[in-house]
Amino acid sequence: MTDEARASDSGAAGEPAPDASRSYYGRPVIKAPVWKHDITAYLFTGGLAAGSSLLAAGADLTGRHELRRGCRLASLAALSASTWFLIHDLGRPSRFANMLRVFKPTSPMSMGTWILAAYGPMAGLAAASEVTGVLPAGVASRALPGVGRAAGVAAAGLAPLLGTYTAVLLADTAVPAWHDAGRHLPFVFAGSALASGAGVGLLAAPLGQVGPARRMAVAGAAAELAATSVLEHRLGLQSEAYRSAAPARFLRLARGLAAAGAVAAVTGRRSRVLSALGGAALLAGSICTRCGVYQAGLVSAADPRFTVLPQRQRLDAGQAR
Repeated sequence: MTDEARASDSGAAGEPAPDASRSYYGRPVIKAPVWKHDITAYLFTGGLAAGSSLLAAGADLTGRHELRRGCRLASLAALSASTWFLIHDLGRPSRFANMLRVFKPTSPMSMGTWILAAYGPMAGLAAASEVTGVLPAGVASRALPGVGRAAGVAAAGLAPLLGTYTAVLLADTAVPAWHDAGRHLPFVFAGSALASGAGVGLLAAPLGQVGPARRMAVAGAAAELAATSVLEHRLGLQSEAYRSAAPARFLRLARGLAAAGAVAAVTGRRSRVLSALGGAALLAGSICTRCGVYQAGLVSAADPRFTVLPQRQRLDAGQAR
C-alpha cells in the first residue's frame, strides 16, 4: 500500500495521518555523539595551534622576534593540550599509539592522528629554539635558531591541515547538522583558527610587532562570520539546528566577540590594553564557535526530524526521476 493510501485510510477512520517527519515513538534515529567536553576543547586547541604556527612563521620571516616567540610557545602549549584532550577522551594512551599502526587516507581520524604526529615534533623544535638564550653556549645552542626556522616553516605548512581536519572528522559522521555542512565546516574552522592565532599574537607581542596579528584578526574574523552565517541560513532544514537555543546563543556570542576583537585589533594601534582585550575577545569567540557547532550536532542527533525529512526528500526526488 502506498503512503497516500495509508494516509487516506487513516483519515477515513478518523485518525490523524502519520507524520512523515517523525520516527517510531518520536525516538532519535541515530545515536548521539558520546564525546564529552574534552572534544570541544580539542577542536579549539587544535585550531589555536594551527593559527599560532602560521603567525609565528610570518613573524619569523619579517623579523618580529617577540611575536614569533609568543606564537611558537603558544602553538606548542595548544598542541600539547589538544593531544591530552584527545587521549583523555579515548580513555587510554595506547589507543592513540594504536592509530599510528595504520595509514588510511579515507579515514579522517587516521589522517588527523598522522597530522598531529607530524606537526608535533616541528612545533616542539620551533618552540625549543626560543629557549636558546638560556642554554649554555655551544654547538646545540648556536644551531637551534636555524633548526627552529626550518621547523617553524614546516609547522606552518602543516597548520592548514591541522586547523581543518577536525571539521572533516565531524562531517564524516552521521550527525545531520555536521554531515550536511561538510562543504562549509572547514571554512568555519579555518577562520576560527586564524582568529585565535591572531588573538595570541595580540596578547603576546608589543604594539610595534603586532601588525601581522591585526591583519590576521580581521581576515579570520571575517571568514568566521561569513562561514557561520552560511551554517545558520543556507543549509535548509539543518540550519534550524544551528539556530536552536544553545547553538544560537554560542554562535551569537561568537559573532559579537569576533567582531569586537577585530575592531579592537584595528583601533588599538596605540593602546596595549585595547589590543590585548581584542586578542582575548578573539580567543573567546573562537571557543564559542566550536561550542556552537558541537551543540548544533547534538540538537540534530536528538531530533529525528533532521534525519527523517532529508531522507524522505532524497527518496521522493529519486522516485520523481
